[in-house]
Amino acid sequence: MATESLFKNLQSEIARKGIAARTDESRAWFMEKARDLRSINRRTLLRDSALVEKTRPLPGRMYMYFYDPKNKEDLPYYDRFPLTLMVGPAQNGFYGLNLHYLNPMTRAALMDKLINVATNRRYNENTRLRINYEILSAAKQYREFKPCFKHYLTKHLKSKIVFVPASEWDIALFLPTEQFKGANKRTVWKESKETYRSWVLLIN
Repeated sequence: MATESLFKNLQSEIARKGIAARTDESRAWFMEKARDLRSINRRTLLRDSALVEKTRPLPGRMYMYFYDPKNKEDLPYYDRFPLTLMVGPAQNGFYGLNLHYLNPMTRAALMDKLINVATNRRYNENTRLRINYEILSAAKQYREFKPCFKHYLTKHLKSKIVFVPASEWDIALFLPTEQFKGANKRTVWKESKETYRSWVLLIN
């Protein structure tokens, strides 16, 4: 039996309201809807028909998956369900920006900057971001990336990886799917803000 699509339902609902996609109005609407979603079954979400299972993540694209970090007992906190923009390959895994480490509005602000280095503005399965660590760290405008940059190990993935097409980015940004262990999300977001502000002062 096909899994009902949360993404498609939200897209249909906003279309019926006549709200244009990827506008301030649509983002405000998605954020308000996200607040009404008290809980999301993340395993069901990974089967959402708007998403695509992938065996290998590719740079510049967005993914969701379950993760159990190596040496997690030494971490102050971590996210068990990352929302990741893949940056590039790394030893035994990949580097990615886990957007959950930013509050929803800051995620959206960072994405607005990153879309300027997208391969196209069609927002389809071929749209990707031309990003790497050198590009992100060289410009203060991308400062919010700093607390999000993580090294994910393939052996510590605890589910399939699903690809989130660019057409669904705005929804994914606001869905309350973060699952932090060791601290609540407000604490994480506060410390992330302190991290990227301090980092900018260091590179000035």
